[in-house]
Amino acid sequence: MNFIGIIPARYSSTRFPGKPLAMLGGKCVIQRVYEKAASVLDEAYVATDDKRIYDTVTDFGGKAVMTSPNHRSGTDRICEAVGKISSQCDIVINIQGDEPFISPKQIMAVCECFNDRSTQIATLGIPFGNDIKAIENPNSPKIAVDNNGFAMYFSRSVIPYVRGREPQDWPAAYPFIKHIGLYGYRREVLNEIAHLPQSPLEVAESLEQLRWLQNGYKIKVGLTDIETIGIDTPEDLQKAEEYLRKLSDSGKI
Repeated sequence: MNFIGIIPARYSSTRFPGKPLAMLGGKCVIQRVYEKAASVLDEAYVATDDKRIYDTVTDFGGKAVMTSPNHRSGTDRICEAVGKISSQCDIVINIQGDEPFISPKQIMAVCECFNDRSTQIATLGIPFGNDIKAIENPNSPKIAVDNNGFAMYFSRSVIPYVRGREPQDWPAAYPFIKHIGLYGYRREVLNEIAHLPQSPLEVAESLEQLRWLQNGYKIKVGLTDIETIGIDTPEDLQKAEEYLRKLSDSGKI
């Protein structure tokens, strides 16, 4: 199988305009993401609607493709980008452009989900551990999986509800899984889901992956023990700088 990584990147952001071009340890955020993706995949591209991002990527030697500014979601942007790229890829990996510390092992965990021929879409999860406050956070979607590792449901609510126990005891009773927004799609499936209308479950939870589940697509969930560090705000960037400094001081980079 041939894999291609597409990194959607927009300049406009309510909480952090220009985030992809923000500097982090001497490199812009999008460069750090791109280099991680390119290190493990057959090809990698940044898909953007902004000439500044496009020029920055090509200037550091990366590959980029211009896309429409009118897409409803990153998935739609990725679908357009793949259509513009002369690639014979079998699998498209969707890598978030604000995850500069994404691990190549995480990317490979999603790729390995496609060793199962019944996998149409793949994503990643990580055990929550014993922190009930983290589990209750609606900004950290939860995944319920079946015995074969396929997603049954994603929710901002705590799933499952553990009956007969106090909430602080729930983590000991069930291995709650946090969703990490890294996706892979078979190429033909990507073309199909990009044309699906929003579903009632998606609208209710504001989770795009519920559109795919509600339309009957099978989503395999790979597991990782590596926590991601995303950048949504300027404050997150400051925390990322501190984290990068610690890695440097410990000799891990």
